Amino acid sequence: MTTATQSMGRVAFFPISFFAMVMGMSGLTIGWEKAQAILQLDLGISPWLVGVTSTLFVVLATLYGTKLLLYREFVLKEIRHPVKLNFFPTISISLLLLAIAFLGLMPQVSRLLWISGALLHLAFTLYVVSVWIHHEHFQIHHMNPAWFIPAVGNVLVPVAGVPLGYPEISWFFFSVGMLFWLILMTIIFYRVLFHHPIEARLMPTLFILIAPPAVGFIAYMRLTGELDTLARVLYFSAFFLTLLLFTQAGRFLKLKFFLSWWAYSFPLAAFSIASMLMFEHTGSVFYGYVGVGMLTMLTGIVLLLLTATGMAVRKHNICLPDH
Repeated sequence: MTTATQSMGRVAFFPISFFAMVMGMSGLTIGWEKAQAILQLDLGISPWLVGVTSTLFVVLATLYGTKLLLYREFVLKEIRHPVKLNFFPTISISLLLLAIAFLGLMPQVSRLLWISGALLHLAFTLYVVSVWIHHEHFQIHHMNPAWFIPAVGNVLVPVAGVPLGYPEISWFFFSVGMLFWLILMTIIFYRVLFHHPIEARLMPTLFILIAPPAVGFIAYMRLTGELDTLARVLYFSAFFLTLLLFTQAGRFLKLKFFLSWWAYSFPLAAFSIASMLMFEHTGSVFYGYVGVGMLTMLTGIVLLLLTATGMAVRKHNICLPDH
């Protein structure tokens, strides 16, 4: 087999879950933007982080677009897979997150990204929910926190949508996201409590449980501007889930590296940003320490994830056919 053929072969198995990297990098970027705002500092890193994250998205989109053109049957196989299906909305979520990251730097670019991301995510949500309703092959062991991904994207829409001037559309997406968060949270805990444990390669997706209430809190604050009862319920739900998962650290540290490790990044970024927002509205330094501390830890985690992913790609441990 020639080198060119080997290269093409690897593109055929390029996984849709790679876009979780963009979510993690975007979360880190937005986190540092927020930290600089509350600390009243300008470290000059925001344009660089936005540039790196945008470049990563373009590279991944190009590679997956190549897969779609050359190996359409492999893309169709992924979108029909009971688990991988839920990672397709990471593309639209990446656009929405980039819209947030660009908001303070280039508002017009932010608007274009937001409109594209919101429309694409609505299409993905309608498709995914339709598949859930009319499925013929789902089993309870297929359920894992990655199923939250379509819902998480919906609650992200108001974060850039409100400042861009689309409050009613933002309320629509927020409502959809909260609706499916409540439904899926119930099913997830039923699956975890009464059925076989989640397989090791998907264990990191448990961190996705943090994202809906954390992002929901940020979005709700954008929509209302008030730290009311519901806002506190959302924030402290995210706080409890973060504490719960941190107590399981020993289990996560024993896991072999999988691309699913990127599931650690975005939820922790969301909780970090939510904590900094709590600091802004309460003035309590406790939340400031939590937010900046989580962001510092997240920065180390992302560097580790980038290193581990690079090594896995170099050793050809990624982009392999399923066994």
